[in-house]
Amino acid sequence: MERIAESIMLSWGAKRVLIAFAAGALAVLALPPFNFFAVLFVSFPVLVWLLDGASGPADAGAIGRLRPAFVTGWWFGLGYFVAGLWWLGNALLSGAEGFEWALPLAIVGLPAVLALFYGAAAALARLVWSDGLGRIAALAAAFGLLEWVRSFALTGFPWNAVGYAAMPVPLLMQSVEIVGLYGLSALTVFVFSAPALVGTRRGAVAGMSLALLLLAAHAGYGWAALWRLDRLPARAPEAVVRIVQPAIGLSEKWDAAERERIFSRMLSLSALPPAEGQPRPSHIVWPETAVPFLFTDNPGALSRIADMLQVGQTLVTGAVRAEEGSGGAPQRYYNTIYVIDDEGQIIGSADKAHLVPFGEYLPFETWLRKLGLTTIAETLGGFSAGDRRNLLKLPGGLGAVPLICYEAIFPELAAVDGGRGALLLNVTNDAWFGMTPGPYQHLRQAQVRSVEARLPLVRAANSGISAVTDSGGRILASLPLGEAGVFDVDLPAAGQESWSTQNRGLNFGLIIAIMALTALFARRSKRQGLD
Repeated sequence: MERIAESIMLSWGAKRVLIAFAAGALAVLALPPFNFFAVLFVSFPVLVWLLDGASGPADAGAIGRLRPAFVTGWWFGLGYFVAGLWWLGNALLSGAEGFEWALPLAIVGLPAVLALFYGAAAALARLVWSDGLGRIAALAAAFGLLEWVRSFALTGFPWNAVGYAAMPVPLLMQSVEIVGLYGLSALTVFVFSAPALVGTRRGAVAGMSLALLLLAAHAGYGWAALWRLDRLPARAPEAVVRIVQPAIGLSEKWDAAERERIFSRMLSLSALPPAEGQPRPSHIVWPETAVPFLFTDNPGALSRIADMLQVGQTLVTGAVRAEEGSGGAPQRYYNTIYVIDDEGQIIGSADKAHLVPFGEYLPFETWLRKLGLTTIAETLGGFSAGDRRNLLKLPGGLGAVPLICYEAIFPELAAVDGGRGALLLNVTNDAWFGMTPGPYQHLRQAQVRSVEARLPLVRAANSGISAVTDSGGRILASLPLGEAGVFDVDLPAAGQESWSTQNRGLNFGLIIAIMALTALFARRSKRQGLD
């Protein structure tokens, strides 16, 4: 291994670029749908060895000395994000005519921007680089910190944070409730970088021992957490939920001639009788924008919903909501969840607050529209963001935390005004991503939100993957990607929330502080040894 490490350290030019890109791309195999997390024991040691050899000339100034490390981290990040997000290009080919020119921006441009965060992490780590365990701690702290920054910088896009690679199954998801996604990202980098110490024989025993201890604690806590959940007192189901997955293609969805057929299909799927001997559902959930028209344009639609619903049943559906502008302002549109009772009355709603840039709204709209740019969802001229996030109250005393589409990738959005609620409600339309890894990655991130909040997840996706999980992230029922149908499931009870969002934030800060201090101490010791 020493020979391999030395060869990687001394690589230069195109060979070094290729190694960094390939190491980042290989790491994607740790994510859904592959879940082969062992590859990180290759990817991150390679990155460490590359950074070992990424020092600039001593007389080049601070920026010049850090530039090789930044470039190395950027190429690693580019490989990771191109291999992990290439499927975003599918959204430009699925029902979004006229956007083919933007394919390079989706497949390479966005990954190139996201790779800047990994470049910055590598440069930050190299700033306090040392021998042995200290450099592993520096890299872990820098990655954890930059993954956190990625969650809010430029509106935020924490998709495929490194920590998800350490959570391939529910057993290994549970510790996220203590340290949060970004704390787990830092610990993930530390653990999977540890084999680099074997290749350089500095701090290998201490580093590998600590990595194995962290892995054991990660799995052990998961086992204990699920054991506790399984031993909660049995309770009658709070609701029987039916998930409707219509699998409607985007070309049909936005075709005005297809709207009546789509709506009738949604009603007929919802009205299917339950399995023999099973109770009828109390709550029926449709995906994001499942109603193919504005209710204000089709007032009879609510009456048809009332005719479909039996007494005591409730429909929860995604739809577009229109709002008249004031003072001559144009009409505004919102991506909304409606709650509709058995009399066809809208008794609750929640608007999407965190919109997809360039998908649902156009940043710097005044300037960019002059350049001819539009949003992908341009049918209604783009969406407006809801001004607040509130608990969605459902009949039966249930409170649902609304997560519309990609809101589910933001850990902080699982907290809303009005209390903790009884479930997370995620409605989405992942048909934009086709039969690619995208829907699998999206589902995994929603599962992790369920574990963090200790709430069951109810997820309705147009083309899949629809699922219901318990508060441990375990899937109780689901429909595969691309398959149309329905399923009914008893809504599991919420688990006990042991760690709040604030506590996870404090624990994340503590992890970063410990690793940063370890790196600084190792750096200081190295300098004193050279004096």
